[in-house]
Amino acid sequence: MPASLDEIIAELKDADRQERIDLLIDFAKSLPPLPERLEAHKDASHRVEECQSPVYLFIELDDDGRVRLFADAPIESPTVRGFVSILVEGLGGSTPEEVAAVPNDLVEKAGLLEILGMLRIRGLSAMVHRVKKGVAKAVTLRG
Repeated sequence: MPASLDEIIAELKDADRQERIDLLIDFAKSLPPLPERLEAHKDASHRVEECQSPVYLFIELDDDGRVRLFADAPIESPTVRGFVSILVEGLGGSTPEEVAAVPNDLVEKAGLLEILGMLRIRGLSAMVHRVKKGVAKAVTLRG
């Protein structure tokens, strides 16, 4: 797992319940806007269907083969938006191998089970799966 994501997850895990919520809200505020070139591509192929909120993920590899992750999530869903922002920040610039090593139970490792409902947890877990699958697909397409 990338060191940057590991640090974020450790900070969440070590925080108490209220601090975790506050951290998610802080991350929600820092999600970069979706690049204009991707706005027109917010469609079913980029939407995380398992998530109640309309979350769109875009995965690219840069010229060096490093992961570039772009996302859009509604400001009205701060916990979801916060988790999306954590993925964007924690995985941006990673190698595909580092992304593949992200544990499938990342949401649980972050201590989010106690602050979010099961439907939210399902959506967040789906995001992790979607990113890992998307990175593997990008590597395959790149050949």
